[in-house]
Amino acid sequence: MSQTVQTPDEEARDLLEAIVRIPSVTPEEDQAAKRLVEFFEAHGREAWVDEIGNVRAPADDGVLLTSHIDTVPGDIPVRIEENDDGELELWGRGSVDAKGPLCAMAVAAVRTGASFLGVVGEEVDSRGSRYVIEDREGTPDAVVNGEPSGWEGITLGYRGLLAGTYVATSESGHSSRPDNNAIQDALDWWAAVEGEFEKDEWEPVFERVTCKPVDIDGGISEDGLSVETTMDVQLRVPPEYTTDEIREIADGHLVNGTVHWDDKVEPVMQSPRTPVARAFRTAIRSAGGEPTLLRKTGTSDMNVFAQSWDCPMVTYGPGDSDLDHAPNEHIQLAEYDRSVTVLEDVTERLL
Repeated sequence: MSQTVQTPDEEARDLLEAIVRIPSVTPEEDQAAKRLVEFFEAHGREAWVDEIGNVRAPADDGVLLTSHIDTVPGDIPVRIEENDDGELELWGRGSVDAKGPLCAMAVAAVRTGASFLGVVGEEVDSRGSRYVIEDREGTPDAVVNGEPSGWEGITLGYRGLLAGTYVATSESGHSSRPDNNAIQDALDWWAAVEGEFEKDEWEPVFERVTCKPVDIDGGISEDGLSVETTMDVQLRVPPEYTTDEIREIADGHLVNGTVHWDDKVEPVMQSPRTPVARAFRTAIRSAGGEPTLLRKTGTSDMNVFAQSWDCPMVTYGPGDSDLDHAPNEHIQLAEYDRSVTVLEDVTERLL
């Protein structure tokens, strides 16, 4: 399907460049948050930064447009360049994840009168979205969460997350002894967990439990009397399971040691037939695109919202998600413009 000609949206582009130029690595989001508040106030909208650092701009709760302000670390000089196809691209940390979606949401919110929420801490612990769920009065009728999907992509599902730290201690002894030490106990436990969830290569990644050790430390204790080890692990959880079910399976393989499970986020899978998903398909086609339904293998704040709010939701936003956290992170400005058009169309239909 041919794409319609997109007129450059200078207001939206100016906001995006301004926000990308303001570093907002977790937890230093305050300056970018203030700039967003200024944008809303300039359009006659009430907005403020709440106690935890979120930008709140409540209005018509028929739709809540939300994305995150924080980024991962990385110094990418902010600049606008023309690529080989003659398209303008904005380079900079966060241009894709997720300041492109964030600013597109803000612009659509002021133009349509929808509620807006810019949250902090998504890249670390989702503290912003978790705070809002406890603090906010009422549930919105629909949620559009901002993450890069490409302007034609509609994300309906995310896997969940279970994370924890394995801790074990064993008596020290000569390395020639056949008995396991704590380091071997950790490795054996993790091998058993990985074996439990081993899948054939043809199984879609979204439908697998994937197991990932992210840090390990072990050796002789300072007093020389024991061997100690700790291992930080993460398991990604498909909608087939709950995090409690995965935890029970993993704990069932423990022989020595314990696991302190300290983070869990439930998986989410939304129907493609909700009013929100239908509105996006219609709006994308109206803008000359071909809608694509996506399932992401990671997690997002949509998982957090879906666990507490019983309302239809999708995740949407401009940008190539392969550039998330990458050293060459950049976004095509024409695609960003199209996403603003789509968001305005969707929001007006739902309101």
